[in-house]
Amino acid sequence: MGHTAATSPDRATDGPNDTASRFDPIELEILWKRLISVVDEASAAFVRTCFSTLVRDGNDFAIVLTDAQGRSLAQSTMSLPGFIGCLPATVRHFLAAYPVETIRPGDVFITNDPWKGSGHVHDVTTATPIFFKGELVAFAAVVSHLPDIGGKLRSNSSREIYEEGLQIPLMKLLNAGEPNEVLIDIIRQNIRVPEQGLGDIWAQVSGCRTMGERLQGLLEVTDLELLGAEVRRRSENAMREAIRRIPDGVYRSTVQHDGFDEPILIQCELTVSDDTISIDYKGSSSQLPYALNVVPVYVFAYSVYGLKALLCPDIPNNEGSFLPIATSAPEGSLLNPTYPAASGGRSAIGHLLPLAVFKALADVLPDKVWAAGSPNSSITMSGEHNGSRFAVVNFLNAGQGATSRRDGYSALSFPANLGNTPVEMMETLAPIKVLRRELRRGSGGDGQHRGGQGICFEFEVAPGAGDVMASFLMTQMKAPTGGLMGGGEGRPGRLLLNGEPSDPTMPRVLRAGDTVCMETAGGGGYGKPQ
Repeated sequence: MGHTAATSPDRATDGPNDTASRFDPIELEILWKRLISVVDEASAAFVRTCFSTLVRDGNDFAIVLTDAQGRSLAQSTMSLPGFIGCLPATVRHFLAAYPVETIRPGDVFITNDPWKGSGHVHDVTTATPIFFKGELVAFAAVVSHLPDIGGKLRSNSSREIYEEGLQIPLMKLLNAGEPNEVLIDIIRQNIRVPEQGLGDIWAQVSGCRTMGERLQGLLEVTDLELLGAEVRRRSENAMREAIRRIPDGVYRSTVQHDGFDEPILIQCELTVSDDTISIDYKGSSSQLPYALNVVPVYVFAYSVYGLKALLCPDIPNNEGSFLPIATSAPEGSLLNPTYPAASGGRSAIGHLLPLAVFKALADVLPDKVWAAGSPNSSITMSGEHNGSRFAVVNFLNAGQGATSRRDGYSALSFPANLGNTPVEMMETLAPIKVLRRELRRGSGGDGQHRGGQGICFEFEVAPGAGDVMASFLMTQMKAPTGGLMGGGEGRPGRLLLNGEPSDPTMPRVLRAGDTVCMETAGGGGYGKPQ
């Protein structure tokens, strides 16, 4: 089969005439700060009204403003990098299904289609059209990880999407302000904690409406289409200029994941040509009958994020900074799976894509790249507690790689910016007692700069608790995280159940008195120890 580019046909570009600046620098800075404040107010409204700890404490969401064509313009300051790359494409999928002339004030679109959303069914995306003087001028879009979506608990062991939960195709949640009661009833019937899940969805609607309301004042004083074109043009120019500083050529890397019976490989071929970069993942492992498959839009999002973090981290994130970059992978491969592939654990692979980019460019950008770290881990639990059903997802961060300038950060989520769930919330929402959560001393690799430390997290299922179904998403359990430029390796992670090493792949039933110890991996060191 041929290669499928994750950037086509979902990408949108500004016209060729959008070259001259229509704003002086001071005016542009004021308008840009105003845009960011509008989106951050929408983000605050969402966080205040949501029901789950995934948003409030875990920061597992993003909220973005796009123009009427679905081109990203501004994001909230707390948004996850992967979601930022996915949300604009989702808006364009909504536009393809619902042409502009059919969209009315009060409409709200919804989906959790992995290929048209953010990569797995556990994330729900909503988008709300924004009108000004009767004309559609923008969209407010938000995506967040629900505490539950039905099906099996999120687990790498799922073999197809039908095991992973409820699928919501591209459709309307609200039609001209009228709720889609059939869809709402279907969601309520299919998820374990409908109050939290639907509460988070309605909080998304609240956040998007807040963005639309706050944007009206700005629309009175500026043309959003012209402002968006200018911001995107400047971001695109900055990214192209940064790419030109890399010598033209083909750069390659290989990144390995623990896998199942055998390791999973990510093969990265990065081609620099003048002011563009294309990344081809041919040679990577084939599509798997497990939930580690990564859809193209998620591949694109985290590949672009790795490049942006290296080349121009300070420019705004918007469509312009993405335009010089393209990604592709063979159809039917791990990084371009075909339906009905399972993808619930896609972050375990997708979060390694920035590392693949770093390794490919390490020889030409040695002072900018950093050594390998470990993606965050998580535990999902469900059962009965205090007379009601619970379903919770708790994140545990890991050690990150060192750079030529500093030691690696400890207990940090990269390339996502997920938060470590507070112990108090863990114990409130599930029948567990946390015994310790501390840095895993000595887990970071040696070097001129040391790798960051992972986390030791240990808890006990409370006396009198009923059966608790638990699922673990952990990576870097077999191979150590690699050092860079002679730096030492970080220690792999471990999962202990009642003191015995355990495979995190399969869900488990925990009972009163059982203990669980999750140890996340340390980061690699940079440079030979001095």
